[in-house]
Amino acid sequence: MFRIKTLNKISPAGLSVLDQTRFSVSGDVENEDGILVRSADMHEYPFPDALRCIARAGAGTNNIPIDRCSEAGVVVFNTPGANANAVKELAVCALLLSSRNVVGGSAWVREQAGAGADVEKVVEKGKSQFVGPELSGKMLGVIGLGAIGVQVANIATKLGMTVFGYDPFLSVDAALSLSRLVHRAMDLETIYKNCDYITIHVPQTSETRGMINEDSIHMMKGNVRIINLARGGLVNDDDMLAALECGKVAAYVTDFPNNKILQGKNVIPIPHLGASTPESEENCAVMAAQQMRDYLENGNIKNSVNLPTLVQEWSGISRLCVIHRNTPGIIAQITGVLSKDGVNVENMTNKSKKDYAYTVVDVGSRVSDSVANEIRAIDGVLRVRLLNH
Repeated sequence: MFRIKTLNKISPAGLSVLDQTRFSVSGDVENEDGILVRSADMHEYPFPDALRCIARAGAGTNNIPIDRCSEAGVVVFNTPGANANAVKELAVCALLLSSRNVVGGSAWVREQAGAGADVEKVVEKGKSQFVGPELSGKMLGVIGLGAIGVQVANIATKLGMTVFGYDPFLSVDAALSLSRLVHRAMDLETIYKNCDYITIHVPQTSETRGMINEDSIHMMKGNVRIINLARGGLVNDDDMLAALECGKVAAYVTDFPNNKILQGKNVIPIPHLGASTPESEENCAVMAAQQMRDYLENGNIKNSVNLPTLVQEWSGISRLCVIHRNTPGIIAQITGVLSKDGVNVENMTNKSKKDYAYTVVDVGSRVSDSVANEIRAIDGVLRVRLLNH
């Protein structure tokens, strides 16, 4: 039986994916084979010997120590696209909030009522201070055309906006889903120089951290409105505060508020609501649990952030799943061990992702633990799992 530990509350719809006759799931299990997590910080989490995978019910994995997982042969899954509709809808809301100052206007009306004013009269006199532009006819730049960015770009065209999308790593699936009305920007400078609104939908990495900064803001149009529903660290807070103060940025909507950025004027903070819908939480939980189950039962990997996608139909009696470094000669050594021990290979697939690789070998007979241990002893092999059909 596989032991699955939950570090956060996981939607019952996701937990129902895991057959109770094969999976023991709770927050109290020990020496777990897998972990289901949402936002819990795992950077100091001690890995038990049995740990094989971590499934994040969401897209971002900043709370998981990816490098440590890779070195330990632990597969990290996320759920790209499962929350895309929820974030898309919040992005539309953010576009409107950045334009029409609904938040400020609503607060002002309540202040008038609290001061004893005749609200019906004062709103007609005071509403001009909250006037804002319409979205229709304006230019929107979408940075990142993944599952979320594509949906945001597409719906913005239906709002009458001229949309430019930038993503140097646009996938085939994303390209096929992208509206023909969306213009592809070949560089970020095109977005910065031309767009009235900019929304960011990229992961936070060493390359993207602080990408919205003094230099990029300097290239932007005056009174630009910036929306960040992706990750707080994508925007340099000090540079954003300066741009808000001088009016270069007319409004900044962030789903990642902190004490510093709240000091700025025209900051519209949202309490990390991007994926906070019942539908999104259910979708993410189901997808995370399905990916974990398929890996533990069959060795298949899909939507891993640290290892390649590899899905292979069973074609033998036993299956060897080998996580190893992406270095020359390891595959030859694996097949050499099998050949030496008279094990016939029925099917084999190898995929790599940067410094790491994954090899799945289906064989026509039961593989002994001694053969698996020989493969474990190969220099560069990080993890070997032996599955029987």
